[in-house]
Amino acid sequence: MEKIDRKLAIKLLKQMMEIRKFEDKIMELLSKNIAEGGSHLYAGMEGTGVGAISVLRPDDYITSTHRGHGHAIAKDGDLKALMAEILGKKTGVCKGKGGSLHLADLSKGNLGANGIVGGGLGIATGAGLSIKLQKQDKVVICFFGDGATNNGIFFECLNMASLWKLPVIYLCENNKYGMSVSVERASSVVDLTKKALAFDMPSENVDGQDVLAVREIVNKWVNYARDGNGPSFIVSNTYRYYGHSRSDPRVYRTKEEEKFWKERDPILIFSDKMKEVGVLTEEEIREIDELTDKEIEEATEYAINSPDPQPEELYTDLYV
Repeated sequence: MEKIDRKLAIKLLKQMMEIRKFEDKIMELLSKNIAEGGSHLYAGMEGTGVGAISVLRPDDYITSTHRGHGHAIAKDGDLKALMAEILGKKTGVCKGKGGSLHLADLSKGNLGANGIVGGGLGIATGAGLSIKLQKQDKVVICFFGDGATNNGIFFECLNMASLWKLPVIYLCENNKYGMSVSVERASSVVDLTKKALAFDMPSENVDGQDVLAVREIVNKWVNYARDGNGPSFIVSNTYRYYGHSRSDPRVYRTKEEEKFWKERDPILIFSDKMKEVGVLTEEEIREIDELTDKEIEEATEYAINSPDPQPEELYTDLYV
């Protein structure tokens, strides 16, 4: 495991806390009908997104999923602009036209979330082809869930990327359920890494609740891709603390299962590890916690008070 300095530890912890508090705030706003529509929350999965994206350069790309708030924040998205977007405001990162399921920020290398399960796979593979044709040394991390590994586009894209040696890291966030259907009920292969064997693609499992383990594994395959060796497939085993969406009562999960995973909270695991090795103190962790509380409240106030888009803007920014 790499040695973590104080600056990096603060960044990783702060981003995970920002994501958790952002998602908790979105759930609160949904319950008050201040936020409307659907939102699929990333709470519990912070170790995967933050760990993976932390090894990228600013000019590298990601593609996201319907559960994409965490990816956007980890790719250095602006909290105020992201919150405003989810509330459908003109000051949002997509000017209020993307909403929760379609967050994107090309200036940050975030090619977008997607309301279609597996929809980011084709975008990421296309971005990888673009990088190769332009002889750049960028890479793409393609995030998707366990349910997407049963879709045809998953197999088509892995085949194409392997055939053409594209610089794409396919990262499956296996949170155990596609909506309410468990992996065991949806896939004939429970060890999802085996799905890459048909394409002679290297694959690996990682503990998605351990941000440092994710960082180490993803860094290895990012370097592999950047050196021209082609794609890889990583399965990050993780868990979402909320339901699939706000209408999901989670009756398909047991209280014992939820308790087990909440005891493996990525924020607590990392905080305890940093205290144990003397990189961060309890007081420093508390200060980061308080700072992120303030940031989320400021982002929320900014979003609520931002103007709505005007009707005459309906047809602007449709094509770029």
